[in-house]
Amino acid sequence: MKEIQQWYDNQYDEWERLERHKIEFDITKRYLDEYVTGDHLQVFDIGGGPGRYTIYLAEKGHQVTLLDLSKRHIEVAREKADERGVSLAGTIHGNALDLSGIIQTFDVILLMGPLYHLVKEADRKTAVEEALRHLKPGGLLVASFISNYAPLQDYLANLQPVESIDQLLGYLTHVENKTSEGFTTAYFTDFKEARSLMASFGLAELAFAGVENILGSKENEINRLTDDEYRKWLEIGYRLSQDENLMGTSLHFLYIGRK
Repeated sequence: MKEIQQWYDNQYDEWERLERHKIEFDITKRYLDEYVTGDHLQVFDIGGGPGRYTIYLAEKGHQVTLLDLSKRHIEVAREKADERGVSLAGTIHGNALDLSGIIQTFDVILLMGPLYHLVKEADRKTAVEEALRHLKPGGLLVASFISNYAPLQDYLANLQPVESIDQLLGYLTHVENKTSEGFTTAYFTDFKEARSLMASFGLAELAFAGVENILGSKENEINRLTDDEYRKWLEIGYRLSQDENLMGTSLHFLYIGRK
């Protein structure tokens, strides 16, 4: 946990990441718009980084509390919320594996970061259990995963030189990323494993999406399109996002379920 905190505190700008990866951000927001319905909902964004989705939902009138492992992320979220004139219900420096200090229950919980970094299955289960403990009956849980095809798709999108074919393809079976490999500790999963994990908690699955799907490898080009053309491709990506035949083309998976 300390290594991951230091990565986000000192080495990586998570706020700007979603400026570069607009497709991921926009399709995820589309799903939030579709499923997070109702007025003035109590939302808990666990591991929400610098608050991209926290602020987005707060702008829609919801009461959103952000918790993150990175102190820098908390600071950025407060700064960005102030810039936009948005009030957050609270910001907490904390760990998704231990929410014992939280007494409130919520209508919606986002778990869209912690499962990226928990390489032990027991820890991934604990994170989900902790979230569900604070979710009201009938409440919505939104979780994100990094696809085990993400390294391959990232190399393809940027046409990076491939130094080792075996190493690149090895991510399909070797699911743990080490800090020495260009990113902090991370866990890559296939979509069947991710769905199975969430199903084990007795949740009613409402949606499971391959967020970027066929758009991922053309992201750089799509980002340079006119707004009208960009929106057309975004619509195509959204409509294809639940096609199981395309799950391996995505860098991220999005799960939405009801307690």
